Amino acid sequence: MVTPRRKLAGDAWGALLQVHAALVPALDRELRRRTGLTLAWYDVLLELRSATDHRLTMSELGDRVVLSRSRVSRVVDELVGQGLVARAANPADARSAYAVLSAAGEQRFLEAAPIYVSGIESGFAAGLSETELRTITAALERVRERLG
Repeated sequence: MVTPRRKLAGDAWGALLQVHAALVPALDRELRRRTGLTLAWYDVLLELRSATDHRLTMSELGDRVVLSRSRVSRVVDELVGQGLVARAANPADARSAYAVLSAAGEQRFLEAAPIYVSGIESGFAAGLSETELRTITAALERVRERLG
């Protein structure tokens, strides 16, 4: 028997998945169309730009982005090929390397950021009040904290 709480949990989960499934491809299409960057590329550039010295080890980058570890490596390779990211040796650990944001990568990120932010506003936040946005953020942060 499905309890009211389980029904509510299932409904909330379903709504989260549906919003994600609709918004992510729309953001990806708009970024590609207007900047040539995929959403995965943007995600990596975002994390590198926010990191100290605009660099992260591949392991650190894998922990931060919403991509699988193997996909992170492929995306970094693609960004290196475009001159947006460079790989640098890690003097503290010869087994790992840094992904480093290049000047061209930072410029492309800065061009794409307003498009990304606008897409979130129009596709996700536009129909929600500031109180609702705070409530959603707080609830999802609690879930994320519980998951580790």
